[in-house]
Amino acid sequence: MKKIIKLLAVCSVVGVLAGCARTAPIANIQAPVTVGHTVEQVRSAILKAGAERKWVMNDAGPGVIKARQQSRDHSADVRINYSSTGYSINYDGSSNLNASGGKIHKNYNRWVRNLDRDIQVNLSATQ
Repeated sequence: MKKIIKLLAVCSVVGVLAGCARTAPIANIQAPVTVGHTVEQVRSAILKAGAERKWVMNDAGPGVIKARQQSRDHSADVRINYSSTGYSINYDGSSNLNASGGKIHKNYNRWVRNLDRDIQVNLSATQ
């Protein structure tokens, strides 16, 4: 009987720890752009990808776009620097995504990877 109780206790602890694994290291994207794209084409690809993924995009100066993803009571802010040779998507802040110590809720990384993938698709369509 004691072995069963110990086994249940171990399983409970493992289950609790597995539930805490909702955070991951913050993903920052650095992506090159193939030769032949203009700055305006890169900008357009970023804005189109953001609109498709429901990011709110705002120009923040030459070669810089600030974007926000809102999902219920969670939000993420990123800064996208771009040129004709590449772009980067960098974490700029968040709300209710458990960000601390270089980690954040794994949904943030999924949002950023999806945005990056859509930017790449849009750039490949403009070649």
